[in-house]
Amino acid sequence: MRAVPLLLTLALVGAASVASAAAAGGPPHANIQAGPADDGLTPAERMAARFPQKVRVGDLVGLPLLDFDDRTLGYVREVVRTPEGGIVLVVPVGGWFGHGGRPVGVPIETVAILGRQIALLDIPPAELPRRATWAAKDGAPISGSEIIRIAITRR
Repeated sequence: MRAVPLLLTLALVGAASVASAAAAGGPPHANIQAGPADDGLTPAERMAARFPQKVRVGDLVGLPLLDFDDRTLGYVREVVRTPEGGIVLVVPVGGWFGHGGRPVGVPIETVAILGRQIALLDIPPAELPRRATWAAKDGAPISGSEIIRIAITRR
């Protein structure tokens, strides 16, 4: 019987904190800009500031790509190297629950690893479906055993 008053108290405290956050301008991440920052840095410079870490390419394949609200936009199908030497994650976008959509290329400089997920940081999620369809001729697949660098992030 003591658990009921405790649960009621916790629920009231939680509701009060949500109400105070809404009064202060919305959820804690509402004031953080999702999408390209207006800091004058290139995507490569932003990636370098995010402490890029080594990762095996095979460990990235299959990870979900999330927007800032933790919605799954798609799953990494493959990692490729462009003729210019850049690295791109190929992600199907626009399908059901992140599967079966049209493949688009997401530059590695615009994302960061977030646990066992990949966070889209520098491309607005609404722009992703408008990106050009990725074709196999646009780059060469990178072996799953190769090591590349990817930025890290937290929420």
